[in-house]
Amino acid sequence: MSPSVAELLLERLDRAAAGPGGGLCSLEAAAALGLDHQTLVGAVKSLQALGEVIEAEARSATRWELSPEGAEALRDGSPEVRLFRSLPAEGLPQSDAMKLPGGSVGFSKAMANKWLRLEKGAPGGPRVFRAVPEVQDGVQESLRRVQQGEAEGLPERERTELKRRKLLLEVTLKSYWIRKGSAFSTAVARQETELTPEMIATGSWRPPFKPYNFSALGLPPACGHLHPLLKVRSQLRQIFLEMGFTEMPTDNFVESSFWNFDALFQPQQHPARDQHDTFFLQDPAEAPELPAGYTAKVKKVHSQGGYGSQGYKYDWRLEEARKNLLRTHTTSASARALYRLARQEKFSPVKYFSIDRVFRNESLDATHLAEFHQVEGVVADRGLTLGHLMGTLRQFFSKLGITQLRFKPAYNPYTEPSMEVFSYHEGLKKWVEVGNSGVFRPELLLPMVPENVSVIAWGLSLERPTMKYGINNIRELVGHRINLQMVYDSPLCRLDT
Repeated sequence: MSPSVAELLLERLDRAAAGPGGGLCSLEAAAALGLDHQTLVGAVKSLQALGEVIEAEARSATRWELSPEGAEALRDGSPEVRLFRSLPAEGLPQSDAMKLPGGSVGFSKAMANKWLRLEKGAPGGPRVFRAVPEVQDGVQESLRRVQQGEAEGLPERERTELKRRKLLLEVTLKSYWIRKGSAFSTAVARQETELTPEMIATGSWRPPFKPYNFSALGLPPACGHLHPLLKVRSQLRQIFLEMGFTEMPTDNFVESSFWNFDALFQPQQHPARDQHDTFFLQDPAEAPELPAGYTAKVKKVHSQGGYGSQGYKYDWRLEEARKNLLRTHTTSASARALYRLARQEKFSPVKYFSIDRVFRNESLDATHLAEFHQVEGVVADRGLTLGHLMGTLRQFFSKLGITQLRFKPAYNPYTEPSMEVFSYHEGLKKWVEVGNSGVFRPELLLPMVPENVSVIAWGLSLERPTMKYGINNIRELVGHRINLQMVYDSPLCRLDT
């Protein structure tokens, strides 16, 4: 900081009263010297760096100040009084009264004080009238006392009410109590920090040097930072690769309703296909083409049944299947991958996985987003059973550090049997859902793969596991509310005990 400020402070401290209680308050000193308090604090810290020149004790105190709304109420009156005085004797319709000065804020308070009365049955609708001839503005008087420094004289209940109405602010003031140190001097002797060739040549290297602080932290190296989502994504991807899975192509965010719903044996009247749950596209509104032979098989199993199923018995429409949308799950990519697998000359067992973005028309809250990432694993082979699925899930989640699992029967349109996967959360001391799973239905598989082939699959959200990094609101992970400092500060890895 500026040496002149430090010297002014030292001179004023030199004139302060001696003794155990002698010293200066930084707030009072800043006011007396006509300086900004932060400027004086900077001078205090620079003097502390010189050694025992001064002693500074940090202190804090609270005081009451008027908020901008409180300053307006002090100047013009409280909202309820302004409304009362603006209301004519003959009254006004409630909608017009709310437009008067202070109306939107002061109406409920004026009604609670019984200054106004509301006639709901008045001709033309509810009408507001004065209930008393005159009122006193106690709020304005209380604010005036605060302005004059008499806030402590107000009852605690009254201060709390004014604070609740955002007319008062409780401000914490941080200051220093400054006293002379053992090496006090009014002259500021700057200690050298570097030895230069000029000092050696001229012999001026003998002045005292500032001691090295070997505990000081160095500058952090400039480097890139992985977003927590990318860290968990990399971890999950590595687990899949270690288990012998192959990553599926998932580069089409825009998908047709056919691959997103129909190919998965999800009926066209299913609630998930409503606009309240799915984002449909206006341009291009429809997919240009669908695989003709496979589309006919899907239509038949929906409308007439087959493969041991009676289907849904409804009029399946091609125009509904061609509607474009933002995919609601990556299972559409799994259906495309299985279709490509079925077109090979000879079937070979496969293990696929995908981690990519999906979109749902959901209400945003601390645990739900309109777009998020879905993690999906798919295994296709002959003779697969529910036992294979449970074993694969135990291996997958154990690599994530989740060993206590439970499986609960569930319903999914395109898997049967289906299971929800639960894990015991040590922090919450309860079982929480961590994923969904099942065996693909024959109505989904048999139109495209050989009869003796089974497919087991499971899925989970990428965002939910990422919240283990201490993130309580999922909206802080993506979007306009993301805190970049959180990305910089998040740990490189997580160590579980």
